[in-house]
Amino acid sequence: MLNEVERWLATRSWSASDRPLHRIMAAKRSTGRTVSVVLPALNEEETVGDIVAVIRHDLMQQVPLVDEIVVVDSGSTDRTSEVAAAAGARVVHRDDILPRIPAVPGKGEVLWRSLLVTSGDIVCFIDADLKEFSSDFVSGIVGPLLTDPEVDLVKGMYDRPLGGAAGQGGRVTELMARPLLNMHWPQLAGFVQPLGGEYAARRSLLEQLPFPVGYGVELGMLVDALHLVGLNALAQVDVGVRKHRHQDGQALGRMSAAIYRTAQLRLARGHMIRPALTQFERGRDGFEPRTYSVDTEERPPMVEIAEYAEQKVA
Repeated sequence: MLNEVERWLATRSWSASDRPLHRIMAAKRSTGRTVSVVLPALNEEETVGDIVAVIRHDLMQQVPLVDEIVVVDSGSTDRTSEVAAAAGARVVHRDDILPRIPAVPGKGEVLWRSLLVTSGDIVCFIDADLKEFSSDFVSGIVGPLLTDPEVDLVKGMYDRPLGGAAGQGGRVTELMARPLLNMHWPQLAGFVQPLGGEYAARRSLLEQLPFPVGYGVELGMLVDALHLVGLNALAQVDVGVRKHRHQDGQALGRMSAAIYRTAQLRLARGHMIRPALTQFERGRDGFEPRTYSVDTEERPPMVEIAEYAEQKVA
């Protein structure tokens, strides 16, 4: 491992317990920084309400760490919006944000648009499918941004059990993202969960980053942040165990293709010869091909969007 990464692990990898809540709150009061929590959601009625309720109780009612919780619904066909609103979140529908630019499907699209409907100096993203959720996920990753002015982005790290086996989750991370990062961006080799959906960053950084519209958003953001602010401004915090709904192998294949494309674009700023992925499913007559397009679009840095600039001035 690079000496630089070893030093980074020693100075920029923490546990949530390293910053007690009273210390984080003291830093929030002294800095005056505000915190927004964003949950991108698509058909997550079973889990989104519990997550919102825990954050509201622990970090808004018990202590005023979080200033707003926003659930951005990207087209749910279940009761995600109703459940989230009943739990106390402000619910915004993806297509209602920046209607001048037609929305496309994808997690990154939702995260990008969320910058227009939140106001916090620090924005914390939390996936909406987490089970047995703990508010440490929020306070743990927000803490360094309030207590250390040199830190601009913090990723959560955690164990990811799969089918009762500890540490077997994160298959796309181990098979695709980690090899890519180690080979092409070795400074980022110390991140335990580079694709994790729980992370927080300063708005001043997020608004300068392009957002891949799909599953490549986490890798793209990490690589772009490294180039923009440097390794010392990035950190990670151990928040325990992450339990969530796992996807099947074919869905993971499509996710991997999107992540590879994001990496390829950053390596060469070129174009894929064939931005599509063919997979196979067994049908009545044998294996049948299914071809899926790979996300090839990215949203520009939010500071380049006129509506965002006007909103900041206002």
